[in-house]
Amino acid sequence: MKDLKKYYIIPASPEEVYLALTNPLTIQLWSGDKAEMSTEPGSEFSLFDGSIVGKNLEFEEGKKLVQEWYFGEQQEPSIVTIKLHPHKQGTSAELRQTNIPDQDFEDITEGWNDAYFGALIEFYEE
Repeated sequence: MKDLKKYYIIPASPEEVYLALTNPLTIQLWSGDKAEMSTEPGSEFSLFDGSIVGKNLEFEEGKKLVQEWYFGEQQEPSIVTIKLHPHKQGTSAELRQTNIPDQDFEDITEGWNDAYFGALIEFYEE
């Protein structure tokens, strides 16, 4: 199992980025795929038309979201924490994901860089 920690600079305010990560309609706009999301702790979510599924654990509006991502029959939960910090160019998003299965680590990292934060950055740059 591996852990990932990365930072991304997004050209939008922390409040805008928070909405883009928690509002299903906004998620669909930047991802191009159907999304099911709620800011209700304990609710389940589905992103990228079901490619990513899990449970919402914690929210701090405009600042933080914590989710459990499902990986099949994995014993230890994979926890994703995204903290949003004001930055002179918009928002610094601090990503931390724990317990990523070794065989999925490269794909997960690439997904964060390209499909998730890459798409979000592109969305705000246009």
